[in-house]
Amino acid sequence: MPIVQIDLLEGRTTEQKRVLAEKVTQAIEESIGATPESISIIIRDMAKENYAKAGKLACDK
Repeated sequence: MPIVQIDLLEGRTTEQKRVLAEKVTQAIEESIGATPESISIIIRDMAKENYAKAGKLACDK
């Protein structure tokens, strides 16, 4: 029962997340033989002010 967690900066559309879920499910199914019904995906949107890289908040870029 694979469980995948994906953190994204906010701003993706529902359609983009739908495609992501489909492709991640397909990749797991093909790589380890899991059934689609056994694969769970958690997508978490993160506000840009809650993520920093190289000392800079994403909202400041």
